[in-house]
Amino acid sequence: MARAATHSLAIVTGASTGIGLELAKQCARNGFDLLIAADDPAIEEAARELRSLGVLVETVQADLATLDGVDKLCAAVKGRPVDALLANAGHGLGHGFLDQDFQEARHVIDTNITGTLYLIQTIGRGMRDRKQGRILITGSIAGFMPGTYQAVYNGTKAFIDSFSFALRHEIKDSGVTVTCLMPGATDTEFFERAGMEDTKIGQGKKDDPAMVAKVGFDSMMRGDGDVVAGWKNKLQTAMAAVTPSGVLAEQHRKQAEPGSGHH
Repeated sequence: MARAATHSLAIVTGASTGIGLELAKQCARNGFDLLIAADDPAIEEAARELRSLGVLVETVQADLATLDGVDKLCAAVKGRPVDALLANAGHGLGHGFLDQDFQEARHVIDTNITGTLYLIQTIGRGMRDRKQGRILITGSIAGFMPGTYQAVYNGTKAFIDSFSFALRHEIKDSGVTVTCLMPGATDTEFFERAGMEDTKIGQGKKDDPAMVAKVGFDSMMRGDGDVVAGWKNKLQTAMAAVTPSGVLAEQHRKQAEPGSGHH
């Protein structure tokens, strides 16, 4: 058990696949013990892969859209100091808002915003008390542009991007850093889970989640405020900053419209 105490502890949410799993691998390779969480049983498979990197890995399967789910995750910390929190759990939902099932739309909001904020507040208070810690929040370049046919998802990411910048400045002298990782379209199960495989963006070229995770992890370790992963996304973000919202919304419609992926 002496070894466990010498290792730093990182919590990674949404860690069963995609960017979350790659973030967990970055933590493991850099000597962090892990507490990983996701809402699906694949989290156990991810844990086996991560243990092969020589660190302690604990898993929690919970719906992080709920306060109970977040409480379950925080209880698993067992009072151990958390050195890094990688709040990455999030999902999307395709199609027009008026055609969506409201419970599904609400689950996106509760996962991406409510559960994320509750987790950050709970763990962040402990970090502030100890005057040390790193928080990496997975936002998205989606937060810079209205998401036609992904209205709720992009709205949640606009919230998260904005929130993370504000939180960073609120606690900038506390010894705790807040970094916002803003990926673009990444090659994960995101589009499948969102029901967006038949869209241009769902079928287009995407970034490698391992690259996105490395960029995010390195930025967190440096304590940078925000990082956009991938040069195309940097360009897109710069363009978004000077493009009227109405034009952006129309461009996004062409990318995310159901059936737009069929030729």
